[in-house]
Amino acid sequence: MFTGIIEVMGEICSLTKEGSNIHIEIKSAITSELKIDQSVAHNGVCLTVVKINEESYVVTAIKETLDKSNIGELKVGSIVNLERSMKLGERLDGHIVQGHVDQTAICTSIKEADGSWRFTFKYDKKQENITIEKGSITINGVSLTVVDSKENEFSVAIIPYTIEHTNFKTFEIGTKVNLEFDVVGKYLKRLMQQYS
Repeated sequence: MFTGIIEVMGEICSLTKEGSNIHIEIKSAITSELKIDQSVAHNGVCLTVVKINEESYVVTAIKETLDKSNIGELKVGSIVNLERSMKLGERLDGHIVQGHVDQTAICTSIKEADGSWRFTFKYDKKQENITIEKGSITINGVSLTVVDSKENEFSVAIIPYTIEHTNFKTFEIGTKVNLEFDVVGKYLKRLMQQYS
């Protein structure tokens, strides 16, 4: 479980394909604190640490992960948002994030708003995921509040701190991002489908 509060950013050092899997090496300021078998969210995708070097560590993404997220589009030099799993007894500053990406979205608009930014994203409605205004959404692992919700499109407002400390600063029109919809909303949607 995660909170959607990004700890640090990491830089992709190498990508090694093996069958349908990709081994991803990431250089990060938290590498020395990691251990083998630990879960770390990478752009919101929960991946397991399988190897640790001096300044970098390695995780493996399988076909399922590559099909449902933007992990397969990473390149050497790409910047990823990183968060270690939450500790019980700590404050939950974001919202409950599982690290299981539901689908991807495309950034369709970026507007500066006198010191903040408004990002709009469009996603495939065939998967029937929903957002609600003032509800939670996770974009590339970042816990955010929806400010404008439409059928398959939503916007979020981003403060300067988030721009500076996440890979939102690299986004442009057409950037593909990972989405994890609010887990409570997903359960409610499933319950409603059963009784309709």
